[in-house]
Amino acid sequence: MNTRIVELETLLRFAAWGCLAVIAFATLSPIGLRPTTGLSPSIERFVAFALVGALFASAYSRYILFAAAVVIGAAVLFELLQVLEPSRHGRLFDASVKLAGGTAGLAVGSIVGRWLRRG
Repeated sequence: MNTRIVELETLLRFAAWGCLAVIAFATLSPIGLRPTTGLSPSIERFVAFALVGALFASAYSRYILFAAAVVIGAAVLFELLQVLEPSRHGRLFDASVKLAGGTAGLAVGSIVGRWLRRG
């Protein structure tokens, strides 16, 4: 494999795990520490998980099932773990928005990952 592609995959992997860590903090921290953009929380959730899905699918393009398990698993797990934080709540609707965003991101990232491997 081309050295440049390996370097890009490594960078994408760092970005994917870093993005997931930021989402975990934003999702599981007390509500007062949650960063906001001014957009609807549903849009924020969708975009955050679309981004992490695209990063994981691009970074792990040869292991798309692994990428999907991480993204989908994180969406469900983060909602379940919100029950442990008194100022937060886990809701089925929020989980479904995260799942939709993650799935859309995985689809886009999969296409990008295939394109990168061809290059």
